[in-house]
Amino acid sequence: MSEDHKKQLEQQLWNIANTLRGKMNADEFRDYILGFIFYKYLSEKMDMHANKILKPDKLIFKEIDETSKKGKEFIEAIKEDSLNKLGYFLKPSELFSEVAKRGIEENEEYENVLIAAESEVKYEIEKNGNGTSFILEDLQKILINIQLSTMGTESEEDFDNLFEDMDLNSTKLGKTPIARNRIIAKVLSHLNKIDFKINDTELDVLGDAYEYLIGKFASGAGKKAGEFYTPQEVSMILAKLVTTGKSKLKSVYDPTCGSGSLLLRVAKEVENVTNFYGQELNRTTYNLARMNMILHDVHYRKFDIKQEDTLEYPQHLGYEFEAIVSNPPFSAHWSARQGFTTDDRFSQYGKLAPASKADFAFVQHMVHHLAENGTMAIVLPHGALFRGSAELTIRKYLIEEKNYLDAVIGLPANIFYGTSIPTSIMVFKKCRENPENILFIDSSQHFERGTQNILLPKHIEKIISTYRTRTVVDKYSYVAPLTEVAENEYNLNIPRYVNTFVEEEPVDIKAVSSRLKELELEMNETNDELAAFCKELNIDTPF
Repeated sequence: MSEDHKKQLEQQLWNIANTLRGKMNADEFRDYILGFIFYKYLSEKMDMHANKILKPDKLIFKEIDETSKKGKEFIEAIKEDSLNKLGYFLKPSELFSEVAKRGIEENEEYENVLIAAESEVKYEIEKNGNGTSFILEDLQKILINIQLSTMGTESEEDFDNLFEDMDLNSTKLGKTPIARNRIIAKVLSHLNKIDFKINDTELDVLGDAYEYLIGKFASGAGKKAGEFYTPQEVSMILAKLVTTGKSKLKSVYDPTCGSGSLLLRVAKEVENVTNFYGQELNRTTYNLARMNMILHDVHYRKFDIKQEDTLEYPQHLGYEFEAIVSNPPFSAHWSARQGFTTDDRFSQYGKLAPASKADFAFVQHMVHHLAENGTMAIVLPHGALFRGSAELTIRKYLIEEKNYLDAVIGLPANIFYGTSIPTSIMVFKKCRENPENILFIDSSQHFERGTQNILLPKHIEKIISTYRTRTVVDKYSYVAPLTEVAENEYNLNIPRYVNTFVEEEPVDIKAVSSRLKELELEMNETNDELAAFCKELNIDTPF
């Protein structure tokens, strides 16, 4: 797909999304449009899979008579195979294209009735639909049926309550049933015209479009965006860091996975990821992450996303992961309860991260899950590099006792949604290739300025190439021996190691003095000329 075609598609989707906007805020109409796109994807996958099964019989899935004995037999056979291969099932009448078609027909019918009706009857029809059935009723049942089709199967947990945030009876979609029906039918009709080319395995048109929309919604969601989205450039840096030297990964894990975009970004950096793992606290965002996985053609058996508080109720204890990435909420509060002192994740450090700042609690959690051959990269606020007390104790243990810290990378300010603070990335490895030193990179001044600052490809490439070669670059990077870090009392504040001070050119005092004398002479000459003009004009001089 050409870049122009891609941008055209993205703009089409954004225009369709804005059809729904009305009085809803960004995260509300996000749930509807992304849910409809997901439903379209499930339908098209179902249709393709069923037609493949039916090919030897020269039948088309959409044309099967669901009420006939023969039709029921075909549908039952397709259902059994689909639940095993796809993890869900849809009947021909439940496919997106069929519902969209019915929506257009119903809307035309309503409009014709309204045109012919007198004012009082028209009001009654608008208010309650005059007893007519609506596409919304069908749609709500279908979304529930998708979930019900998975009951008792391997994929049940992956599809459980996936559409719970789509309230099709919400008055935010329209004050009356007909108004709601009209807007939803319109959205489905527009989406139905778009070809996401899901049968082309070389392209990920739908996945890319979905990521684009998540990013657009994040940019309009303000502070809430941090709950579900890491800017693409930062995701790319984290993904490249943890995949350095690897072409395949057995597992990748994100303990604060949001929409799952960061996990999927890691997959783009290698040939194959066997399994994806994640945990997310927010229920709506958890649903978004599961949809995102399925939309990117990650089979339901290959991902394990859980919904719960990662620090308080970890869902993957006993697991070790080859790659771990995370952009946790900065300086979040956590319980830091006494019971955690005997928790294997925290017990060996001697101190718990403070209750008001969970940054190092996330670090400890991730280190606990890191495989011996693994790499983890976490985004943290700068304060985590130099704050004292318990955080200093944890930093010292990680460096002095374990020697896990591989690199510290400073990022520019104002590149995250919802906060303008500068941030850093800490990279950890249990088996380091360079155990005698720590690499420091200061990329805080390397960005393109804007309302929200942006890291361009050249900035990302400079960070990654410097990390991979551990090159010392003047005013940009420095390889600090562990002895120097110890001398600095495990304070990792980047300016202690990377000197970005630009020395001003020395001032030649004699030359400045000489120039001042010249200027004084020039001023005196000018004053004399001005005085002569004033005398000639018979007016007082201004000095």
